[in-house]
Amino acid sequence: MTTAAHTGAGVPAPRTPQRTAQRSNFELYSWLFMRVSGIVLVFLVLGHLFIMNILDGGVQRINFAFVAGRWSSPFWQTWDLLMLWLAMLHGTNGVRTIINDYAERDQTRFWLKMVLYVAAGFTIILGTLVIFTFDPNLG
Repeated sequence: MTTAAHTGAGVPAPRTPQRTAQRSNFELYSWLFMRVSGIVLVFLVLGHLFIMNILDGGVQRINFAFVAGRWSSPFWQTWDLLMLWLAMLHGTNGVRTIINDYAERDQTRFWLKMVLYVAAGFTIILGTLVIFTFDPNLG
């Protein structure tokens, strides 16, 4: 007896090549993104720490005026924006993988990922707005 769900003696039917290719390609790109974004983040974060803490006189100099001066430059806005986006996407992808590994029920997995995506999207949007709409005249 052969049905759509099984072939032969109780062996599950193989996935369609299109669905398998789409899913594995997403996971491949996700895996590659984690490696590339991790390397870029190492340079961005270590560069940020080196510049802020060693070249610019340490954390005692950081105040509203310091940030206002920094974010008046498109270079520093772009640097901080790249750090924000890459860190959030890198972390979200990592947590997505953990959810896929440990959430056993499909519904639990779905809702955990929805909460994750909403939180990540909110943080990325809010952080981007802060960087680009920062008003140094408030201080």
